[in-house]
Amino acid sequence: MKLTVKNTRLAFPALFEAKTVNGEGAPAFSGCFILPLNHPQIAELKQAIDKVGQEKWGAKWPTVKKTVESKDAVFLHDGDTKTEYEGFAGNYYISARNKSRVTVVDRDRTPLVQADGKPYAGCYVNASIELWAQDNSYGKRINASLRGVQFLKDGEAFAGGGVASEDEFDDLDVGAVDDDLANDPAFA
Repeated sequence: MKLTVKNTRLAFPALFEAKTVNGEGAPAFSGCFILPLNHPQIAELKQAIDKVGQEKWGAKWPTVKKTVESKDAVFLHDGDTKTEYEGFAGNYYISARNKSRVTVVDRDRTPLVQADGKPYAGCYVNASIELWAQDNSYGKRINASLRGVQFLKDGEAFAGGGVASEDEFDDLDVGAVDDDLANDPAFA
């Protein structure tokens, strides 16, 4: 089942280079997509979880649902489980990944590359995901494969994200080095 989650805040993007999580597993393209509790698509996402689960497990789905939810084995997570990270507390988040390179486009659907500087952690995006049920030796889960990301709008960059603006620097074109720095042995 394919869905586009609109106006979601991007965290932990690995959109241009496949990466592992904590050095484990196969490298993948991935991201977390933060949604406020009142996001208009929360009900749609929960219905989609039920639909995918029902299609996979039929009459057993209510029992399987209790198990996967208790193990946090569903792509839609409680952000309060990641309160150590900026932006997660008091929200939901979707985790999605794909071993194949994902589509990354700008507002006008032109392709983006890493050098463009967007999307970045903290900006707002539309995320295309595909839901699927897992039932194998690794357990039962409802997963989301990341299909693509569309940059929507700027947001406050999370720690470590974004670039400096020219206003953050002093104008050094005055002919002399600042006296305080010139006399500091650390800068000699």
